[in-house]
Amino acid sequence: MPNPSPLIDAAHPIDGLRAASAIPEALAQKLTAEYYGLPATAHRLDSERDQNFRLRTLDGREYVLKIANPAEDRAVTNLQTMALLHVAATDPGLPVPRVFPALNGSHELDIPFDDGSTRIVRLLSFLAGAPMHSVEGSTALRRDLGQCAASLARGLRDFRHTGASHKLLWDLQHAAELRSLVDAVPGDRCGLVEHFLDGFEACALPVLPSLPAQPVHNDLNPHNVVVDPDSHERISGIIDFGDLTFTARVNDLAIAAAYQVADNDDPLAPACELIAAYHAVTLLEPAEFDILFDLIATRMVMTIVISSWRAVRYPENRDYILRNNQGAWARLVRISKLSRIQASQQIRRACHSE
Repeated sequence: MPNPSPLIDAAHPIDGLRAASAIPEALAQKLTAEYYGLPATAHRLDSERDQNFRLRTLDGREYVLKIANPAEDRAVTNLQTMALLHVAATDPGLPVPRVFPALNGSHELDIPFDDGSTRIVRLLSFLAGAPMHSVEGSTALRRDLGQCAASLARGLRDFRHTGASHKLLWDLQHAAELRSLVDAVPGDRCGLVEHFLDGFEACALPVLPSLPAQPVHNDLNPHNVVVDPDSHERISGIIDFGDLTFTARVNDLAIAAAYQVADNDDPLAPACELIAAYHAVTLLEPAEFDILFDLIATRMVMTIVISSWRAVRYPENRDYILRNNQGAWARLVRISKLSRIQASQQIRRACHSE
């Protein structure tokens, strides 16, 4: 295993990447009643680092209780809280979780636990629906996601917070620093991974600093997108702001598009539907069009490299960590049949920007 790169040292502490000691569901229920005045049942939700619980009150209301990993930087947790409050104020129609204050009026509580840790506890609304990865995709659904992604970026455009500049493992602008982790990837996949990292360094990296930058969600994968339970053609929620950071705006679009690739002879077509819908809300600049394909491929590479590395370090959470790995590899192989020029032309045509 190679030594961690400076990026990894600068991100979360290594132990902070591991799930914290478990909080019993009974304790989550007790905390909810004591600090929020809400008697409710609690059911654990999957999470890589934090302790999250789905709550249901006697009258049927649902919430999410989030208990932060004690190793998480407090400024990063507060960044997420303040971003959600900002979006709720600037664009109340956006389908993102709402943060509810505790009985004492605070949106974040510092609560000591029996293991000696002090953790930040928050109460959020629960957004009902099906995870996007569990429903059949459609043109209408991809277009709605593209519009929601653009509207969310617009809602965050003027948001400022000291924690937004933290250096994040999943920030596309730092992808080149992952080369020291490529050894964790199965050997037969390293060649294609390094090919696209080469393309990122040559074509995208020099351009990124000149592009519009702002705080973005930074993780619009289908596990973080909730689809309306009554209509599988509409987005009802965007969740998990844990990777929010200040970076090039186009990176957020590239991440969303990276998960919309087809297993057929026209693999980029579904992603182009999403991109065109985004462009209809927020116009892409010529330089953003030029490197969008590079960024889409690089997100797939990052998923493969980071999840492979983390699965080795944290085998007890291997299944959750690798949930997107195989899909990312399959999509990377599909788009490897396209040249940069072909992909850029197809994206521009979809957006009527040739």
